[in-house]
Amino acid sequence: MKALFKAIIAIIMIGIIVGACFVISFCVFKYTKHDTNPYMTITAHTGCEGSKANTVQSMEAGYNAGADIIEFDLSFDGDKPVLAHGKVKGGETTFEDACKFLAEHPTLRANIDVKQTDNMPAVLALITTYGLNLRVFFTGVKEEFVEAVKTGCPGIAYYYNCYPNLLKINNQKYLDELVQTVKDKGAIGINMHQMFISKKLVKTFHDNGLLVSIWTINDSYFATRALYYAPDNITTKRPAMLKNMVG
Repeated sequence: MKALFKAIIAIIMIGIIVGACFVISFCVFKYTKHDTNPYMTITAHTGCEGSKANTVQSMEAGYNAGADIIEFDLSFDGDKPVLAHGKVKGGETTFEDACKFLAEHPTLRANIDVKQTDNMPAVLALITTYGLNLRVFFTGVKEEFVEAVKTGCPGIAYYYNCYPNLLKINNQKYLDELVQTVKDKGAIGINMHQMFISKKLVKTFHDNGLLVSIWTINDSYFATRALYYAPDNITTKRPAMLKNMVG
């Protein structure tokens, strides 16, 4: 019984310590003087604000929430580009439907998250038909997708997706090498999970003319943390919340 009591006390103490750490870090991120990025954009992750992912409804939700950019997933049903994250089952929203929506909302841009690269020339053809060449860009472009994106959609910007070494995100030599990798891939910047961001990483990329985009921020604590680091783009399923925090 005594051992159980000690275990309960230990768990409570750990909870108090963890909670205190979150409060302290939140205050540091919120109240410590730091740079802001006046050009930062907000991307509405597909399925934002409780909508169904990869649908026109999701695009409308992002637009109505005030996002600068909407995101959706690119896959293929045979040679036909469609919006899907996993296995294509048929009946998905088509990529052309997304292009039509963008054409009807001229202030909106799109983040096309690449899940498959089966027929990228067909994607380029639709982008060009609807005059969206300067209003869309690709993410999800990992090592094995780079060549297909570059050759299939020449002239369309893309971020390089990767997972930096968390232990080296403040190591200048490592960051310089990471920058060179991104440049070698022909990308405009890096798209990565929020946990890998650091002030030094952002500065190094900016000093080299590259952008930093992070995903996916869905609560106020991590939004406050993300804003502290001043990236160029934040992807979120709660664009209205983030828009309100940015002002």
